[in-house]
Amino acid sequence: MTAIANTPSTSSWQASLPADARKDRWHIGVIGGSGLYEGIGLDDAQEITVASPFGEPSGPVVTGFLEGVRFTFLARHGAGHRLCPSTVNYRANIDVLKRCGATDVLALSAIGSLREEMAPGHFVIPDQFIDRTHGRAGSFFGPGLVAHVSLADPVCPQLSALAAAAAESSGAPVHPGGCYVAIEGPQFSTRAESRMYRQWGGDVIGMTAMPEARLAREAELPYALIGMVTDYDAWRDHEEGVAASDVLTVMKSNVERVNAAVRLLAASLPPTRPANPIDRALDHAFVTAPGHRESGAMARLDAVAGRLFRA
Repeated sequence: MTAIANTPSTSSWQASLPADARKDRWHIGVIGGSGLYEGIGLDDAQEITVASPFGEPSGPVVTGFLEGVRFTFLARHGAGHRLCPSTVNYRANIDVLKRCGATDVLALSAIGSLREEMAPGHFVIPDQFIDRTHGRAGSFFGPGLVAHVSLADPVCPQLSALAAAAAESSGAPVHPGGCYVAIEGPQFSTRAESRMYRQWGGDVIGMTAMPEARLAREAELPYALIGMVTDYDAWRDHEEGVAASDVLTVMKSNVERVNAAVRLLAASLPPTRPANPIDRALDHAFVTAPGHRESGAMARLDAVAGRLFRA
């Protein structure tokens, strides 16, 4: 991997991207563990600090190329995993990836299993979510500009299928599809909660996919998640509850497979990125009349929704 170059703080790096970067060229934004890019081998890697009007993101991004495709990595929990799930600034993270020119977002996350067949060490590619988080900023929109996007199908089927195929090629047992229950944390579930989530139809459980997936849709970024099963949560009566040390042990054992999956995904992307309906998720989402849209709200949303203001 090329040595990472430290680049001065900037919020205008996107201006240097090719004019067609958001039309037919892939640019994958990856949200995952700190240092992930180091094991993948990015070419021409650069570390860049990008500002967001929504506050401080989790940290700088590292951008470079895999198989000729631009990838931009952001550590969800910051360097050294200093942020807990409740304090991650999800809005700033998604906003920053959009400002960097990402066309799609791939999330990597440790998850617990609510199903016997989804065993520790397996990968799951969720296609639905149940959001049990609270107190997190879950939308870019609000006073001054109201919008409602469709979230019936919260992940991108195209990107999810490519991620599932890449994960399978890496040698991991893969489950395409599944319902992810997002809890607030940072504590793991009680046994009663774990059993309830199973009754609701949950398949896996985690703490970070929401509001991440919601915000990606509002930013018109197709989103897919590779979940790495680390434990069976707390629904098995004959087992001890989840311990963070056990989670970390399984995560470390999966690092190379995760790295391989990302590299294989890069190699499998079609040469030209096809148009995606999610690219225009905001086309009919605004409900605030043009004459009543506040200029401050529109300024904050220049990366997320600027194409509609300039139309």
